[in-house]
Amino acid sequence: MAFYRFLADAVVAVHFAYVAFVVVGMVLILAGIALRWRWVRNFYFRAVHFAMIGVVVVQALCGVVCPLTTWESQLRVLAGQGVESGSFVARWVHRLMFFEGPVWVFTLCYCLFGLAVLLTLVLAPPRCPWQKGHGSNLGNR
Repeated sequence: MAFYRFLADAVVAVHFAYVAFVVVGMVLILAGIALRWRWVRNFYFRAVHFAMIGVVVVQALCGVVCPLTTWESQLRVLAGQGVESGSFVARWVHRLMFFEGPVWVFTLCYCLFGLAVLLTLVLAPPRCPWQKGHGSNLGNR
């Protein structure tokens, strides 16, 4: 049972990392556009960022519950716990990430966030690595 609890806590950590990458990534992209940081136009970073929020938007529009949430819940049941159980860190991560509210509110928020990410792709497009002059020095402004 302790192994399932460990796995559930690990899923919470992965879930938190996913959310943090999408949210912090957006903040850094916006700051980078304003401050003219070249690295925020990195094609691979931007493609992964867009794909990650795209997955969330598609799931929300299709009414699919996040697989990480489902997996964590199943592991908690196997561990003989409720979702609020778990390690100290897992409980705090849960409180930071999960809120109560109507499903449509979350779907709307995910879609608006996805549109904002798409807008940054239009306003500050990534540099394609296969084009000449894309610049490989990520530290320069």
